Amino acid sequence: MNSRRDYDVVIIGAGMSGLAAGIRLAHFGRKVCIFERHNAVGGLNGFYGIDGRRYDVGLHALTNFSRPGVRGTPLVKLLRQLRIDREEFALCEQRGSRIAFGPRGETELRFTNDFAVLESEVATRFPRQIDGFRALVAAVRAFDDVALDAPAVSARGVVRSHISDPLLEDMLFCPLMYYGSPTERDMDFGQFVIMFKALFLEGFARPLEGVRVILRVLLAKYRAAGGERRMKCGVRRIEARGGSAHALELDDGTEVTARHIISSIGAPETERLITGEVPVGGIATPPGRLSFVETITVFNREPASFGWGEDTIVFFNDSERFSYESPQAEVDTRSGVICLPNNFQYGPGKSLPEGLLRVTCLARPELWSALPDEEYRAAKRRWFAAVQESARRFLPSPGGAVAPEDAVVATDMFTPRTITRYTGHLGGAIYGSPVKNRHGRTALDNLYLCGTDQGFLGIIGAMLSGISMANLHVLQKETPKL
Repeated sequence: MNSRRDYDVVIIGAGMSGLAAGIRLAHFGRKVCIFERHNAVGGLNGFYGIDGRRYDVGLHALTNFSRPGVRGTPLVKLLRQLRIDREEFALCEQRGSRIAFGPRGETELRFTNDFAVLESEVATRFPRQIDGFRALVAAVRAFDDVALDAPAVSARGVVRSHISDPLLEDMLFCPLMYYGSPTERDMDFGQFVIMFKALFLEGFARPLEGVRVILRVLLAKYRAAGGERRMKCGVRRIEARGGSAHALELDDGTEVTARHIISSIGAPETERLITGEVPVGGIATPPGRLSFVETITVFNREPASFGWGEDTIVFFNDSERFSYESPQAEVDTRSGVICLPNNFQYGPGKSLPEGLLRVTCLARPELWSALPDEEYRAAKRRWFAAVQESARRFLPSPGGAVAPEDAVVATDMFTPRTITRYTGHLGGAIYGSPVKNRHGRTALDNLYLCGTDQGFLGIIGAMLSGISMANLHVLQKETPKL
């Protein structure tokens, strides 16, 4: 067992951003250790097992996919910085996805990893809006989404300056919000740009074995570079002294020190660890309000056997306007995300061993956290059925000899309560605080943030966040020519 008590860098949390920061730092000879409270890596993008089956937690699809030969994309930058060969991630492209609005999805926009498909769909279904849509795309392409000092601007305001149809506006916002927005009803335009590029201008992909492939690669790179990792050992206190993080107390009572600390667990969660001489106003980041439930259904056959073989992901909304906010009830089934992991282009002779259907809807965390255990289990059963019923309206009517309900072999569901328990995110806020900290600085001069609350989004974004903060706050300070 590792017994070192002093490091160049300590990283709190073994999620995607923490692992990426650790690899980058270890590559440059830093003595770095990642401390993780749980027994598995991945955080919000990990996996778990029930009855011999492994379920991905956060990975519907890896966004920011770009094909070989395309330069300058986030994926290419990530691979170069972490010294990963593209083939190691074994990414397989989506077949095609769609945005479906109306009581049964009467208005839809299809999109693939070829942006021309979405542009053609907009031109066909919203012919009077196509010039404005193209102007919006030009504004997205021109925006510097990696600038750390960009002022906050309403994305709704920018979009409405180009697009006048509220239906098209909502259809564009729905996927971007569900895949990365911590803010109700609107987004910062910088966050909008990041997600627009990630989903529409780049695209979706997935390894055949899911998120485990990505985590295996990251762990192998981290070990090979000499990084240390301590599982089932979280940080319970950061002692501040003289404006700096002086020491960290671990869950087992051990004290460790480090010249730099990078926290990937979220800004409010990190601030709650700080005790001692804390600068006035230094602990003020509000927790997020947005959380989700997700139902998972396992079938004994491919979804294509029910006529569900074309869609990789469906973003749906049944109401006149799309409402992205914490619901009044435990769950809002009016909108959501349907994911069919079988429907990626895995190649000849390659397929998942079972069929999968995942449906995500907005949820109200405080209502779930207040339920006694028996009522909590009953609520899960009730809402599982409601979520499934809502989502089925946006899938083709089942065909084939066997009905979907007769092919079910397993189900599961996670709630805001599950998210808080296994990730530590307050209120089950998957996308963290609505206040993002692009510089990653905190009230303490050697404590930095990476991950969700630093502001880069998605799996690729999370890893780039870890790399960027390691470069900016550690490597560039100590190796200026880097």
